[in-house]
Amino acid sequence: MTRFVVLALLLASTVAAWAADVVVVEDWKSQKVGVKGIPEGWQGGQTWGLPQYDMTVVENDGHRVLHLKSKVESSTISKDIKGKVNLKQTPILEWSWRVVELPKGANAAKKSTDDEAAQIYVTWPHFPQAFRSRIIGYIWDAASPVGSFVPSEKTGMVHYVVVRTGTAELGKWFTERRNVVDDYVKVYGEQPENPGVISVAIDSDDTLSSAESFFGAILFRKP
Repeated sequence: MTRFVVLALLLASTVAAWAADVVVVEDWKSQKVGVKGIPEGWQGGQTWGLPQYDMTVVENDGHRVLHLKSKVESSTISKDIKGKVNLKQTPILEWSWRVVELPKGANAAKKSTDDEAAQIYVTWPHFPQAFRSRIIGYIWDAASPVGSFVPSEKTGMVHYVVVRTGTAELGKWFTERRNVVDDYVKVYGEQPENPGVISVAIDSDDTLSSAESFFGAILFRKP
């Protein structure tokens, strides 16, 4: 066997191992800088909150990220990940984010003030999806304590996990990691199937205010 063939096989095995360790949902590298609105490969289509999709792909320290703004509206974009993520192998959801402005007076625990500047949702669709899907939302809230598990008062399908809260860390980039399996078991009391959808959102409609945030790479990885 030639040295070239050996090296090729080693490279292939390394790539395969890496692919099993990390599943990249979005790193924004294929998106064009300056493009506004719903990014390529994502979908909008929500029927609530008068979505404006004020989103722009921008450069940040050599990396492409998504810049989100909201003014008295709610915008959610989603990406199909059905068949792409195996939670038994890669249960850790990892993402980076930065919040610049929180919606004034917001509190995820109350229906009348349920606004967040940065939200990332993992969805397990169940028919009919509008009523039976299971959704965990990781949020940067304005009021709820970090580590709180907060059921949405708007819909029984959504359970929030408060990852960061308040204004003390505004303007800073953070990389977060959550074990989605552990969170699902805590919320629903059973082991999850593999998820079908990832969503990113921003809203400020309930508080009639504004919000601003950034999202970097989103991926699933091994523990």
